[in-house]
Amino acid sequence: MSHALLQAWQKTLRRCGEKRAVVQAADGQVVTFNQLDMRASAWLKAHATELSRLKRRAVVLAVPNGIAWWEMFLGLLQVGAVVVPLDAGEPPEAQRRIAENLRAGFWWNGTKLVELAGAKRFRDPAISLIKLTSGSTGQPQPLVFTGEQLLADGRQVTATMQIKPGDLNYALIPLGHSYGLGNLVIPLLAQGVPLVCGTAAFPHAIAVDFALWKPTVFPGVPAMWRALAASDVVLDSLRLGISAGAPLSTEVAGDFAARFGQRLHGFYGSSETGGIAYDRSGLATLTGAVGGAMLGVKLTGWTRERLLVSSAAVVTHGNKRRDGKLGAWIMPDRVKLNVRGSLTLLGRHGNTVKIGGRRVNLEEVTAHLRRLPVVSDVWVGVSEGSEPILGAVVVSSRSVAELRAAMQENTAAWKIPKKCVVVAAFPLTARGKTDVRALHAMVFSS
Repeated sequence: MSHALLQAWQKTLRRCGEKRAVVQAADGQVVTFNQLDMRASAWLKAHATELSRLKRRAVVLAVPNGIAWWEMFLGLLQVGAVVVPLDAGEPPEAQRRIAENLRAGFWWNGTKLVELAGAKRFRDPAISLIKLTSGSTGQPQPLVFTGEQLLADGRQVTATMQIKPGDLNYALIPLGHSYGLGNLVIPLLAQGVPLVCGTAAFPHAIAVDFALWKPTVFPGVPAMWRALAASDVVLDSLRLGISAGAPLSTEVAGDFAARFGQRLHGFYGSSETGGIAYDRSGLATLTGAVGGAMLGVKLTGWTRERLLVSSAAVVTHGNKRRDGKLGAWIMPDRVKLNVRGSLTLLGRHGNTVKIGGRRVNLEEVTAHLRRLPVVSDVWVGVSEGSEPILGAVVVSSRSVAELRAAMQENTAAWKIPKKCVVVAAFPLTARGKTDVRALHAMVFSS
């Protein structure tokens, strides 16, 4: 029981043992912290034959948010396994392929642990979990974390956002995603903040969950807030709405504030660093910014609008960069850091392409489209091949012809997307993020 996460869990059990820990809204099941611990032990007992071979080996699992997720997660920690949580919607063949590429010891196929050949054994007993990047530029990349780094992220989140054990987190984002780990999993495990696993990411399903269980904190993604702002639902118990995972448009932030009488709080982070910046007042989100540094996080302006993030939560395995005793990571995003320490995102570094002999900055085109009336979200990209074509997907009630006409008033012709698609909402991945591959196919596959 020397594992950092297990030590934190044992302290939480002593403080909160008989208190409510997890609510499964879909069927109304409720378990206490002690019951959750016993369920984890029971799960281990059911898989006793594999226990001796799990220690310090990676175990890949793709399980939906719920009590079963917690049983496996805590059980694997108890035997010293390295947990690799995937999105529940990941196809089985992809799960196994990821497990084999990671040289994992086991893969949970939905009913049993499948042992894999050629497993890697981690020497460092502090290693607890592997996050996978989204893989938007290729194969998902593994990020190896110690328990202390995960705990640091959870502490920084709860301290900065003032989330207490008396709160009830609403869990719709995947528990195994970096956002879910920092805002939902570690706060429950180490601080005793209970959570309710939501039924579905639809406004009226969310409203029913809120009416029954009264969650107070909701870490969501822009698509969820957009749908809620356009609905007629009631969220009376909500005291803190957090938006992360993708840029939140100022239009959605304003609509939500007008509809519910409270502001959304922007949150910026990454898999490599955990939480980076947070909009404490909710005012930054209304202007397109993401707020200032999280408690325990140091932000330093780097060259060419780059940002160096330093904290105890930053991944250090395989990364030689340090800032004193802290891990440090240079973000790929372009940012503006003002004298008060407030952060505005300007887009991805190097997001400039050459089209027809002219240089076009995709973020500049995105910004032009976002400024148009009745436009709530924008994606801009280019086709593959020797002669790239500029394309865009726009969330708007306006027609493509109207958007083109509006852009022509103040935009150079070569900066107007040649291919444009208007949709009611962006498609989402299982993580609740914008499905960039689907958007690309929408524009360039026809």
